[in-house]
Amino acid sequence: MKKLMTNKWGFGLAATALMLLPSVASAQELDTGDTAWMITATVLVLMMTIPGLSLFYAGMVRSKNVLSVMMQCFAIAGLMTIIWVVYGYSIAFDVTGMEEGVFNISSIVGGLGNVFMSSITVDSMSGTIPESVFATFQMTFAIITPALIVGAFAERMKFSTMMVFMGLWVTICYVPMVHMVWAGPGGLLWDWGVIDFAGGTVVHINAGIAGLVAAIMLGKRKGYPGTAMPPHNLTYTMIGAALLWVGWFGFNAGSAVSAGGSAGMAMLVTQVATATAAITWMTVEWIVHGKPSVLGIASGAVAGLVAITPASGSVGPQGALYIGIAAGIGCFYAATKLKRAMGYDDSLDVFGVHAVGGIIGAILTGIFTAEVFGGTGLADGIGPQLWIQIKSVIFTVLYTGILSAAILKVLDMTMGLRVDEDEEQEGLDLAAHDERGYVL
Repeated sequence: MKKLMTNKWGFGLAATALMLLPSVASAQELDTGDTAWMITATVLVLMMTIPGLSLFYAGMVRSKNVLSVMMQCFAIAGLMTIIWVVYGYSIAFDVTGMEEGVFNISSIVGGLGNVFMSSITVDSMSGTIPESVFATFQMTFAIITPALIVGAFAERMKFSTMMVFMGLWVTICYVPMVHMVWAGPGGLLWDWGVIDFAGGTVVHINAGIAGLVAAIMLGKRKGYPGTAMPPHNLTYTMIGAALLWVGWFGFNAGSAVSAGGSAGMAMLVTQVATATAAITWMTVEWIVHGKPSVLGIASGAVAGLVAITPASGSVGPQGALYIGIAAGIGCFYAATKLKRAMGYDDSLDVFGVHAVGGIIGAILTGIFTAEVFGGTGLADGIGPQLWIQIKSVIFTVLYTGILSAAILKVLDMTMGLRVDEDEEQEGLDLAAHDERGYVL
């Protein structure tokens, strides 16, 4: 019971639990309200990548690379869909060999019992919704997570290498993290008791650390930091940020896998944390730099969205306010002061916003889930849960950091990671795709 109380806020528990009990699942009746909401949530999450993230990133690069980041996000959407169907969904959610409290290979990665989604039919169910809807919702998470990484190495990675890297990364880093956190009893982080409602560890820390590793291993853009490289179209960026904000309700509230109270509270706290972080970043920037910027308030909003993600199923409005303030301050300094001090060229601040925001949110979940702050409550109190959250952050950083570096090293030795200097100078729109974003 203690584990159940701790883990009931994990992603899609109702559907996952029923998949673990086929006899119960087969008797479960479809709920049309839940199904309608989850179809809507799935569309919202897909919108976060195409066009949301595509526009958000495209506006922040130089005009000669606007198409390249859009192309990368679009191509990732296609590639991840294929991988998810062929084996990703099976490896993420096949629970064969899993047993609560027992550590084995099935605690880290699922099996291949559902390759090509062979078990999904018109009638198969995940809780109160069709399994086809559940699988597609999960697919949209598998699409946006690697797409987030694109911003860290924007303007300098080979397109061919990017495609291979993303295919390997989602297989080796993303899908096992899904399994360890969300697949159910017997999963490594599930058994630890981590609270990660919609992807603080699985999505944001995972992608943010991979982005930092990629940025360091590729090296700085030519001319960075001496040459000014301002965003070329902040209108695109603001539109993209707005689409991310709206789409994130599908991301967080959809993770309840039902149209009930949990989804409603997730929606509320997502709005509160996002708005708070946006205003906090804007205010800090205003104080430090003298003027509030469009890029700053947009970045602050995304930082708030990231930070509330793991906590969205377990904190209340009060906790959301505190998490938003912490994310606005922490991510601002990570994307400015820390970045300059460390000297890495994370082109679009994937580490500063997603990794740091994810870490802030994951850790603070262990505090603000407590009833005293309006949360749903912690079985063993703040101290033990806080340690579980910190331990999960450390594990995710090490897991994805080491494996991402290994993948990139192999690709550097075989395909090469970076375009040559002439191609980088020309811009990837022409060099990689023989097209221009703008006709002069």
